[in-house]
Amino acid sequence: MLMSLLNFVVMGFIVEWDQLANVLVSALIFVVLGLIIFAIAFFILDKFLPYSVHKEIEEDHNTALGIIIGSMLIGIAIIIAAAIHG
Repeated sequence: MLMSLLNFVVMGFIVEWDQLANVLVSALIFVVLGLIIFAIAFFILDKFLPYSVHKEIEEDHNTALGIIIGSMLIGIAIIIAAAIHG
């Protein structure tokens, strides 16, 4: 039973050990690029709105704006993930 569990765990690896470094480096590059694009999108969103997003959400407790901004950021994240995935 232990051997079948061990075989199951070993079979779970999709990437061979010799290719692991290449996969990790490419994943790290995509993470950094995704975060940069995400930060740029949030910066553009913050500059185009006629009010301060931080003030509205943190000081004025504008829950509706928080939900809208969160939804937009999730949408941007989905687009970035789809672009990275191919």
